[in-house]
Amino acid sequence: MQFAIFPDKKSLAKAAAIEASEALRNAIQKNDQARLIAATGAAQFDFLELLTQDRAIDWSKVEMFHLDEYIGISADHPASFRKFLLDRLINKTGMRRYHLLDGNREPKEMIASVTKEIREATIDVAFVGIGENGHLAFNDPPADFETDEAYIVVDLDEACRKQQMGEGWFKSMDEVPRRAISMTVKQILKAEKIIAIVPEARKADAVAKCFNGEISPMAPASILRTHKNAVVYLDKDSASMLKPEALERLSA
Repeated sequence: MQFAIFPDKKSLAKAAAIEASEALRNAIQKNDQARLIAATGAAQFDFLELLTQDRAIDWSKVEMFHLDEYIGISADHPASFRKFLLDRLINKTGMRRYHLLDGNREPKEMIASVTKEIREATIDVAFVGIGENGHLAFNDPPADFETDEAYIVVDLDEACRKQQMGEGWFKSMDEVPRRAISMTVKQILKAEKIIAIVPEARKADAVAKCFNGEISPMAPASILRTHKNAVVYLDKDSASMLKPEALERLSA
């Protein structure tokens, strides 16, 4: 794993989009298809805006899987990650193959269905973020690093739920769901390439906890350090609390 650090979130998003485009195009050239995992959330806005403008990608040959979704939320709710991906990725590109997690379906049935699909072939690239509590997908601390399941039902911790409200997806804490379906840590790590988009000062503490200290379920995204081909894209604000030795060890 390496860091790539930029002056601001716009330049971060541009560089990450260039790398993501290259990964998708290379997979299509090699396999006549590309399989990706897509993240959601405010940190992804600029990155996805740039990526979806890239007409060098044959989006008809891209198959997308979804990182996580709230349980009990409708697809037209402003906070729905299905809605996010439809609005910001699928409809903009004309992507034909995608697997959205339906938070209104019975969770075991939903998990069984998408697990069968994701295990059909290798995932070429995963787009992820890091939560303010260090979570990876909705794997809040202490994250399960051991399960071999592709997706699990998780309880969302208070810090995670506060972040969702703070980003403006919900009007009050009472509205924020308490459970979600999340891709597991092991499943994320199976991707050939991982591109983590982590801008803004509000992520600085989480970045420090995940990369200054030990790899630990209490800092879930710290597990990215074990991946052979992961890049964490930071801006100067999100990188501001990293120790010099961490920067020296992991900067690209």
